[in-house]
Amino acid sequence: MPVTDITTDADNLTMTLVAEVDAPVERLWRAFTQPAQLERFWGPPGWPATFTRFEFEPGGRAQYAMSSPQGEKSRGTWEFIAIDEGRSFEVLDAFADEDGEPMAQFPAMRMIFSFETTPGGSRLTNITYFTSAEALEQVIAMGAIEGSRLAMGQLDAVVQDLRAYAQGVGTRIELLDDTHVRITRLIDGPRDLVWRAHHETELLKKWMLGPDGWSMTVAEPATQVGASFRQAWEQDGAPETAFGFEGELLQFDAPRRAVTTERMSGTEGPVTINDLQLYEEDGVTLLTLLIEYPDKQTRDMILDTGMAEGMETSYARLESAVLSG
Repeated sequence: MPVTDITTDADNLTMTLVAEVDAPVERLWRAFTQPAQLERFWGPPGWPATFTRFEFEPGGRAQYAMSSPQGEKSRGTWEFIAIDEGRSFEVLDAFADEDGEPMAQFPAMRMIFSFETTPGGSRLTNITYFTSAEALEQVIAMGAIEGSRLAMGQLDAVVQDLRAYAQGVGTRIELLDDTHVRITRLIDGPRDLVWRAHHETELLKKWMLGPDGWSMTVAEPATQVGASFRQAWEQDGAPETAFGFEGELLQFDAPRRAVTTERMSGTEGPVTINDLQLYEEDGVTLLTLLIEYPDKQTRDMILDTGMAEGMETSYARLESAVLSG
């Protein structure tokens, strides 16, 4: 994980984050100064950011919104104060309203982002200056330290070439905390087609099968927020093995993000929240699935079913049966 240190200083009213990455400083600089790159990590897992304005020049403004799986919004704005190309930039950071304007009830914070070369790659130092001890305590109470750590923990996938970072690794599972699991898989194909493969009945039935010898008998995707989806499978020649899942579509931002609830069909739960996000680079697509479980026991129980192996078999089939055709 890139973050090596986050410290607060109540006397000087600062919070300092230091992150070390295995990439040239020029690449780290681009990650923080191009909105398409920032959107991949500016916000902790489950709260991805969308930048609607980015004027990277002194006096310019940036506006963004982070969206939770349930559709809650947290908005922010930057005013760029100074830029030393390739080395540092300084912003006035503030919480924003629905129009992207700073909210008067929350004091703005001055932030300096500094970049330097290290023997192992490069280093980011981010210092936030607060106007009062109360403002510092308020931000800490809102989870800024852990949120920043999780957000910057996504930098590795951003600053490296996507193929070098994930190709050949297969399905990767990371336990983020007791109730959140992040699953990533590089898919050798364009994002638009990977998106269609997740949301078109005939394509779903070609690849989302799990182990060999199973068939997908029901594939009813949802494409409108509030609509329900249904999926069911059975082992070939053994209808008694049939099972399925159903849920509700919470967010739908084609071809970038889809969020659903999910539970086993015919039961009351447990219910998970599945946050699917797709990012394309150089003709390949990084699939990220963030799953929120109701508790650690449910998380461990589901992971112990061999879910990861079944997903890898399906993703490999997606590449061979859908994308290659």
